[in-house]
Amino acid sequence: MTRRLLFVIALSVLFSPCTFSQAPKLDRQVAVTIDDLPAGMADRLPASDITAMTTKLLGTLRDQKIPVVGFVNEKKLYKLGEVDERIKALQMWLDYGFELGNHTFSHMSLNQRELKDWEDDVVQGESVTRMLLTQRKMKLRYFRHPYLDTGRDLETRRKAEEFLMQRGYRIAPITLDGWDWAFAGIYEDAKKRNDTALQQQIVKDYLAYHDAVFAYSEQQSAKLVGYEPKQILLLHASNLEADHIGELLDVLRKRGYRFIPLQDALSDSAYSLPDTYVGEEGTGWIDHWAITQGKIPQGAPVFPQWVIERSKELRLSTGQVSAEPQY
Repeated sequence: MTRRLLFVIALSVLFSPCTFSQAPKLDRQVAVTIDDLPAGMADRLPASDITAMTTKLLGTLRDQKIPVVGFVNEKKLYKLGEVDERIKALQMWLDYGFELGNHTFSHMSLNQRELKDWEDDVVQGESVTRMLLTQRKMKLRYFRHPYLDTGRDLETRRKAEEFLMQRGYRIAPITLDGWDWAFAGIYEDAKKRNDTALQQQIVKDYLAYHDAVFAYSEQQSAKLVGYEPKQILLLHASNLEADHIGELLDVLRKRGYRFIPLQDALSDSAYSLPDTYVGEEGTGWIDHWAITQGKIPQGAPVFPQWVIERSKELRLSTGQVSAEPQY
């Protein structure tokens, strides 16, 4: 977590968390994606809590008719005595009318492991998800890179892309990322301790930071692409999103967004632009486009320092899980 928080800070300037920015009325479009299913903190939550969280999250999304693809780490299904209930949490996504994608078995970084190990993890992460989709006559279509790590060098990146294409995947890029997982970790702790005041502060800053990220991403993508493309939002399965995603959706609506399927977003020509980004740190596609064009991304909003410090105190991870099932 620390290196990634430092990375985003290095690209940032200070923002005000007090008020949402006012955006002109535009016909903006965004696809919502949610990572780390069945839950980002699945190692710390009993299956009953995961089920309750999933029910609340999916209920809001269904009621508001938001198309969503959820990306699965199947490693998180394997906890002694809870496998069936955790799989049922994935089934709920399909029962509610949503789609599932592959996020590798163990949330493995392509930047930190050998390509063959990563490929094996991708395949291992397909078994349950593909079975559930096949039962509903659906296909496993989308892949999301853990940590957005697409490869330390261009050769590795291109080989990984070819591997995914041969297995029938379309990579799901992202352009809007407010690091909700970091807010979610400290929110989970505050909720367990019934610290209502802290929960309210977390939600306030979570919404304000996302609004600032949306404004930045809109401006930067317009400069780099020549127009605002159909955006793709990255979120994570958590109690924070279960409790407050409706408020975040309202922030997007105030900025003029309509919600579209991932397939429609990927039809935007922006996602076919030249992209040669490689590096130790995964990042979003706006940075990919900028660096490919020889430009340095500048002006991103600063992530709240107090959230960083609180995360360190709680020793929260970025979602990486061990390579072996938790039997």
